Amino acid sequence: MLVPIIGWMISGLIIGLIARALVPGRQAIGILRTMLLGIVGSFIGGFAGFLLMGGEPLQAAGWIGSIIGAVILLVLFSRGDRLTT
Repeated sequence: MLVPIIGWMISGLIIGLIARALVPGRQAIGILRTMLLGIVGSFIGGFAGFLLMGGEPLQAAGWIGSIIGAVILLVLFSRGDRLTT
């Protein structure tokens, strides 16, 4: 039970770091938020894959879809942060 959770955390961190490297500008988020960015980005990428190709609506995507989903989420958060400040 613990091994899949650790796997999600490690892959989420890697995906979040890649997404942060791809989006220009400084993101003021820590390691836990970076990890959550990668995990949530995976589900956003999976939902985008569902909209394009079918399958399950709540599924995790592969590496490419996860990175795309995390980049989309990070861009939306950075836009919202600029609007509020």
